[in-house]
Amino acid sequence: MSMDMTTVGDTGLLETLQHEVALFARRAEQTRLGGVGQVRNSMDRAAYLLLNRLDKEGPMGVKALAASMGIDSSTVTRQVAPLVDTGLVKRTSHPEDGRAVVLQLSPRGQARLDEVRTSRRQLMAELTRNWEPEEREAFCTLLSRFNTALSDRMSAPAPETPPTA
Repeated sequence: MSMDMTTVGDTGLLETLQHEVALFARRAEQTRLGGVGQVRNSMDRAAYLLLNRLDKEGPMGVKALAASMGIDSSTVTRQVAPLVDTGLVKRTSHPEDGRAVVLQLSPRGQARLDEVRTSRRQLMAELTRNWEPEEREAFCTLLSRFNTALSDRMSAPAPETPPTA
């Protein structure tokens, strides 16, 4: 028999968890966790995630980028347009199908991403400077696990609702 965690066990802990997640989301959005120094707040979340994905996975089409990020193609198209306009991303022809367009991190985009990553790492170091290395590792592990659970939930089909009488 399975137990419903929202009614059984420590509902106070679940209440604290949802409150802390809400606070984290608000503070992360307010500061944009942009880093420190000159780079602070200099790149929005969407741009950072797109550039980071292109850096990690290499050049790809809009549909592939959208699929790898779990968002729709129109959102990627809208978010990538200013990155192309500012020279951070290049549109090139697909090497095997010249009709298709591939998005690629430009050298300027790579330099900018490296700068923002460095700044954000400095911010993380500052925020956790009094933490033990094991605490940082545990936090990363749990936050990754939490993000994976959120991602899995969002990609799962919606449960069917029973018909009403």
